[in-house]
Amino acid sequence: MGYTLNIMAENYWGIYIMGDNRPTMYTGVSNNIIRQVLEHKKGVSDGFAKSYNLKKLLYYEFIEDKWNAIIREKQIKNLSRAVKIELIKTKNPYFADISAEIFSLCDDVNDIVLAGSCNDFQSDSGQAGVT
Repeated sequence: MGYTLNIMAENYWGIYIMGDNRPTMYTGVSNNIIRQVLEHKKGVSDGFAKSYNLKKLLYYEFIEDKWNAIIREKQIKNLSRAVKIELIKTKNPYFADISAEIFSLCDDVNDIVLAGSCNDFQSDSGQAGVT
């Protein structure tokens, strides 16, 4: 995605869409997108995403302001399924799990507030999420 900033230190908010191969989709917002995606992947976040086993990160974007991030999340949630699919295709045309992209932004394992570290993550292909 071309981000060179430290998203954790600079208080960026991540808006994201988790999904599966159908894709069933869940849209969320977090001030720690790395932790949040890991929690979805490990199945520790109760709710819709866990119930439907949504473990693929399909889309994400960053916003600096908390309130604008919440507004953007609501905008995406209110989009029709077809428009959400088109939004995902703008950055991820093959609906691949792109979580390795955000894990590559993790400069320090202390960025993650979860047992484990960036290096503990293994993508579906078996490759480490961070090099």
